[in-house]
Amino acid sequence: MARKRSMFDIDFNPEPEAEAAPATPAPKPEPEPEAKPEPKAEARPEPAPAPAPAPAAGRRGPMASAITETADAARGRAEAEARIRAENDQLAHEHVRLKRLGLITDLIAVDAVKTDKLTRDRAKTRDPELEELKQSILDVGLSNPIRVEQDGAGGYELIQGFRRLTAFRELLEQTGDQRYARIPAAMVPRGEPVRDLYRKMVDENLVRKDISFGEMAQLALNYARETGIKPHDAVGELYASALKQKRSYIRSFTRVLERAHGTIRHPEAMPRALGLELFKIIDADPILGDEMIGMLKRVPDRDAEAETAILKDFVQRAPKIVKPRPKSVSKTMLRLPRPEGEAKIAASDGRVELRLARDFSALDRARLQRAFEAFFDALDG
Repeated sequence: MARKRSMFDIDFNPEPEAEAAPATPAPKPEPEPEAKPEPKAEARPEPAPAPAPAPAAGRRGPMASAITETADAARGRAEAEARIRAENDQLAHEHVRLKRLGLITDLIAVDAVKTDKLTRDRAKTRDPELEELKQSILDVGLSNPIRVEQDGAGGYELIQGFRRLTAFRELLEQTGDQRYARIPAAMVPRGEPVRDLYRKMVDENLVRKDISFGEMAQLALNYARETGIKPHDAVGELYASALKQKRSYIRSFTRVLERAHGTIRHPEAMPRALGLELFKIIDADPILGDEMIGMLKRVPDRDAEAETAILKDFVQRAPKIVKPRPKSVSKTMLRLPRPEGEAKIAASDGRVELRLARDFSALDRARLQRAFEAFFDALDG
């Protein structure tokens, strides 16, 4: 683009000069000392204007920035949602795991619980301690939930807690309080083997003081029928956590109930001493079991007290019925090497004698008892 030139008007007509007079030559003035020129201030160059910032390489416009920010936000939301889903999945798996272990409880209707899957070990007669349990529930509530298995039809099968369930049902009927219409329950996974379900019920009942050997023996017989195993083996499976002596007593009662063929209606009322006496008689002569059955059938309308009296009468009459065995005079001698020396053992009819250079009275009483229990269990096994 061509620049415009500035135009200025200049007047070139000078004023007329005055007429010069003849002049006498004037003396020449003395030359004044030449003044030194003052140093000129250094001219500072004007600062050049700062150049405009060059646009960055690859810089996007406003629309591209908005798109990028939207994509980043969407990516952040997706990552957050993925973390939440992973955490929810983990919590769900943990919930299922705890529920399978029976560590999560729920409130379920007492009317939805059935008691048919497992044969209960409780007597059909009135539980004398049920009133105490009901009063405890009224005072402080239920501290130990029942255990149930879902039956697939919206209901539940009872695994543990027959007395607790009975107490809730009776409280609901007696008080009408809807608090007792639902009971805390822990869920047992469906499809668990019958053996494991029986073991859960048995292990809980073993800690009770009121359960009798007759009840435990009846449960072993029921379990043997359902699983198709021998009653002797059923006792070993169900009561594996019990002491060996206790298992031996349960097997004795199991043999008595098995020989009675269902004629003993109140096994829970049978004292331990009576059951063991009955076992000795039947074990000595199984045919005597028919005599016991006949005595029971002659009193069809008997209660627990009357049945116990009949069985005691049978025991008192048995020595007259049982043929005495000839007394054995033979003796078995054993010698066993031990760190203390040689142990000499003499076994005869009704007597076992052990001679060893050791002070057995110094042993702990419980330890000595366990040793003899193991000794007798080994003989019986």
